[in-house]
Amino acid sequence: MDEILNQVYWGNTVLDYAIAICSILIIWIILKLIKGRLIGLLKKLTARTSTNFDDLIIKAVEKFILPYLYLAANYNIIIQLNLSSKLSRILEVAITFVTFYYIIRLINFIIHGVVLVYMQQKNEAPERVKQLSGVLSVVKVIIWGIGIVMLIDNLGYNVTTIIAGLGVGGIAIALAAQNILSDLFSYLVIFFDKPFEVGDFITTGGNSGTVEKIGIKTSHVRSPDGQQLVMPNAEMVKSVIHNYKRLERRRVVFSIGLVYSTPADQLRKIPSILREIISAQKQASFDRAHLKSFGDFSINFEVVYYIDSSDFLVYMDTHHAVCLSIFEIFEKEKIEFAFPTQTIFVNKEEKAEEKPSNQISL
Repeated sequence: MDEILNQVYWGNTVLDYAIAICSILIIWIILKLIKGRLIGLLKKLTARTSTNFDDLIIKAVEKFILPYLYLAANYNIIIQLNLSSKLSRILEVAITFVTFYYIIRLINFIIHGVVLVYMQQKNEAPERVKQLSGVLSVVKVIIWGIGIVMLIDNLGYNVTTIIAGLGVGGIAIALAAQNILSDLFSYLVIFFDKPFEVGDFITTGGNSGTVEKIGIKTSHVRSPDGQQLVMPNAEMVKSVIHNYKRLERRRVVFSIGLVYSTPADQLRKIPSILREIISAQKQASFDRAHLKSFGDFSINFEVVYYIDSSDFLVYMDTHHAVCLSIFEIFEKEKIEFAFPTQTIFVNKEEKAEEKPSNQISL
């Protein structure tokens, strides 16, 4: 038995291989128990807490740290054997790749999870959470780029030339794709500043409609007549954006013109008549009604009231009812609306002309 255990294969005895295999199995069993018992217990404890950050940490340990510990432990066991320089180099490069792979994925996972948990705690809308993927994709690409450069440096290669090349290439790419980068930065402005969200009715740059999608480069807006407007984010950020969905109340201002033959007593009654008409509407709040000016062909009243709703249809229905009531009551009170008229005074002088009479005598 001792002879078998002491037999040498590829520079190591059978006993050395047996110890290495047993060590790998023992570590696997220990990590399996930790994952099954300890992680399970921690999950039950964190489920009782009000925050989700501890759940995120447990998930990161289970998904990334434990698998990496198992691979790292196996590597340390294997390198205790007598290995050729070539094989040792291959294992060293492999564990370096694995290390950077897990570190980069862990960093991206934590960033994504922390931002997601933060947005959920702020009670952000589901559409806002979906938009998060666009921002995080850019962040993840940057982290992967930095990680790859660091990996190459750790493998013993000179990255100075690579970094210089990336710098020059980055400038060239930035100049060539400045419109794309402008839209990307505008997307970040829209995401963090939140001038509008999916579902909002907006007007910008002479176009209006309901926002259907906010993309990294463009946003999709559905116009009232059914057309889909694909608008670059940079153009939207540059122009003034009117967001009608965020209206807490609408201010309505309109004018009424009456004929100059309207008696003064009726003119005094008009503000109170308008107050009664507007106050009778459910979602309307009367503000004021005044005789504003004497026009070229009418006596002008200005009326102001508020609609306690951001819904455009509610605004139109309410104003329709107000205008119809004004017309009915003015007709009943014999108050006449003014129309554009013009009176022309003409001085006419008539001169009598004497016409000679022709007499014929026979």
